[in-house]
Amino acid sequence: MTHAIQDVVVRDIDPVGTEEITEVLVAAMSDGAVARWLMPADALRRQSSPEYFAIFAEHAVHHGEVYASVDPIDGKLSGVALWFPLTHVIPPPMDYESRIKDVAGPAFDRVCELDAALEAEHPLGPHHYLAFVAVRPDRQNLGIGSALLARHHARLDRAGLPAYLEANDPRNRELYLRHGYQSRPPILLPDGPPVWPMWREPLL
Repeated sequence: MTHAIQDVVVRDIDPVGTEEITEVLVAAMSDGAVARWLMPADALRRQSSPEYFAIFAEHAVHHGEVYASVDPIDGKLSGVALWFPLTHVIPPPMDYESRIKDVAGPAFDRVCELDAALEAEHPLGPHHYLAFVAVRPDRQNLGIGSALLARHHARLDRAGLPAYLEANDPRNRELYLRHGYQSRPPILLPDGPPVWPMWREPLL
């Protein structure tokens, strides 16, 4: 199910599509430190980012939960949060390895390195995993990311479930700390930026 958050109003979006979700992910994340480590060449990153993030948008629509903030003026998505309820087994994205090979090209080895590093630190117990939270650059610093987090955290608190994520830059890490996450020692990518695993216990 996909939800839209406009101020404190939640409504369903139907039908669910992935193009706008992917556009927000690309706009917010394709020039981040981890993206630049994965694909240092600007041209390759610009070309590959839409297909790369589409893999995860499609996977979240089919096997996760997508929250989205809708701009009240133009009706476009201004922010998205992609959650996966790891309280049961979820299959990997369809044809993941072959699609990543096609998308990443010479960056394939680094994508595999990133995936392995994140997987090694991922907790095994039941929890909800926040794969991405992204806000369009022109809509950042307006509280959209916090609203997206708070909406799902309220559900997790009622269910007594913890949450897990990886913060990909210090500013995001500070946001998550304000929302009750505890930071663990960072994952150190070879010659790359730190990535912080973070865990949130439910508020009972």
